[in-house]
Amino acid sequence: MKNHRSLMVSGVSLSILTLASRVLGLLREITKARFLGTSVYADAFAIAFMIPNLLRRLFAENSISVAFIPTFRDFLSRSDENAATETKAFVSATLTLVTFLTAIVVTIGIVFSPIIAPLFYKGDESEAIKEMILLTRIMFPYLFFISLAAFFQGVLNGVRIFAPSGFTPILFNAIVVGATYILSPHMENPARAMAVGVTAGGIVQAFFQLPFVLKTKWLTGLSSLKKTFTNKGTRRVCALIVPTIIGMAAYQLNDAVSTALAGNAETGTVSSLQYSLRLQELILGIFAVSIGTVILPDLSALAKKDKWNDFNEMLSKSMKIIALIALPVTFFSLICGREIISLIYKSNKFGEQSILMTLHAFRFHIAGLFFIALNRIVSPAFYAQGDTRSPTVAGIFGFFVNIALALALVSPFGGGGIALALSVASFMNTVALLFFLRRNKKINVKSVTTGTVLYAAKITIFSILAAIPTYFLRSLVLPRVSSFGKIVSQGVPLVLCALIFAIFGIALLFVTHDEILSVITEKVKNRKR
Repeated sequence: MKNHRSLMVSGVSLSILTLASRVLGLLREITKARFLGTSVYADAFAIAFMIPNLLRRLFAENSISVAFIPTFRDFLSRSDENAATETKAFVSATLTLVTFLTAIVVTIGIVFSPIIAPLFYKGDESEAIKEMILLTRIMFPYLFFISLAAFFQGVLNGVRIFAPSGFTPILFNAIVVGATYILSPHMENPARAMAVGVTAGGIVQAFFQLPFVLKTKWLTGLSSLKKTFTNKGTRRVCALIVPTIIGMAAYQLNDAVSTALAGNAETGTVSSLQYSLRLQELILGIFAVSIGTVILPDLSALAKKDKWNDFNEMLSKSMKIIALIALPVTFFSLICGREIISLIYKSNKFGEQSILMTLHAFRFHIAGLFFIALNRIVSPAFYAQGDTRSPTVAGIFGFFVNIALALALVSPFGGGGIALALSVASFMNTVALLFFLRRNKKINVKSVTTGTVLYAAKITIFSILAAIPTYFLRSLVLPRVSSFGKIVSQGVPLVLCALIFAIFGIALLFVTHDEILSVITEKVKNRKR
């Protein structure tokens, strides 16, 4: 009960912060759409930002979650007289490792930007390529500071402090948006203003968390390189990271190769894919990332204590919560995708052609939402056991599926083909993860998977039933408000359709006494008492 209460409370607070950060992230994309649309500059910015961001996900974010946090938790669980001293030495050594390696990578990235950036762009316009190189150099230092921020987040999450790290993306997105509006009139183009905002936002993300990390008293400073590379804890982290990086390299190469393929398609394909992904991540980040972040320390503790029944129950409920959220959102988005995109992005620089390109990608992206979200939940089940090899193999498998499909589909379907490839690869990755999870006989994979599939099937049927009146309502309302401005012509049908969809869906859940809804309702009643 204590674990479930902790999951619920931490998950709700982190979800609120994540919701705010995702909304601001969407505002960042709206700002980009307003200033850049789907122009050459929009593609150049997307490619330039993708390069350091890809390295961030590969080396910083993932390594901290799957290697540092479990090792840090093991240090914290010790009770011998040298435990505190050795824990501080481990934290200092890891900080030194992060700063040393990322400083080298950033330096190399800045020097070799003229070689790296053009690999992702088909155009032969010299000015556009020069701009892409400049933007890459402006944003590469972001990698250094965001890696520091990821390390600080690892320390805080390791001691179950989530709020400061959950708030930093809000600051980042606010700074990027503010910099774009403030600096654009003073720079040659808005893309440069956004690039400056990205680097400034990374700096703030790191240093905002530092006071909270210092309060934990586990961080005492840097250590020598000799102590860093001989520290037992750091060596264990490196041992866990190596197979993970291989798997994540395959996963993250999906973005790199997909971007390169999109860069070789028509102008605007790269940026339209980014706009579509931002909408998908708005939903994905609110719940899947939050639940995955919160359950990792708890799953690790349950696995260490051999409480496998609780482990199975937590994993099963987390997967069902994802189904309850992701599947209805998928069906609603397929019906009202055009209104969502038009309401959010439409502007002078983002016209009908941009809307159609983004909608084409969005429909295929949103089809894979459930499976991408499941991957964020199932992967921590491996990391909690210290198993980084299985997600690695699954990631490599998903990479080859994605690239093969993207190569086959990009010509006939353009950006939509690349989006569809990602959705299918996410499904195959989920299948692979569940298959590998069977290796641990203490995890009742058959029960967890069967329960999730049956529950997902029920929610799919409910979503289809709720979608029918929503579809007809949309057809009735749209012609009657089409002559009004964007807010009314797109917003009114969207709000009415959302209300009808939600009313029908929730009614079906209540009538069938849905188990997840019942748990939530009971917790709300207890909170009121």
